[in-house]
Amino acid sequence: MRCERITDEPVVVSEVHSGSGPGFTVYACPACAPCFPPVPDVLELFEDRGGSAGAGKGAG
Repeated sequence: MRCERITDEPVVVSEVHSGSGPGFTVYACPACAPCFPPVPDVLELFEDRGGSAGAGKGAG
């Protein structure tokens, strides 16, 4: 269900990041929001790839 209607109660369903400019946020109405997959936690994605949160230049 994605009604594509304007709502007074938007729900954040995704945050799109971009390496070449500003990203954007995707909103849905409360009725359609459950139809979208959950927004992944960026740190969990990093850990799933065998990384370590906080690792990088200057760490340790």
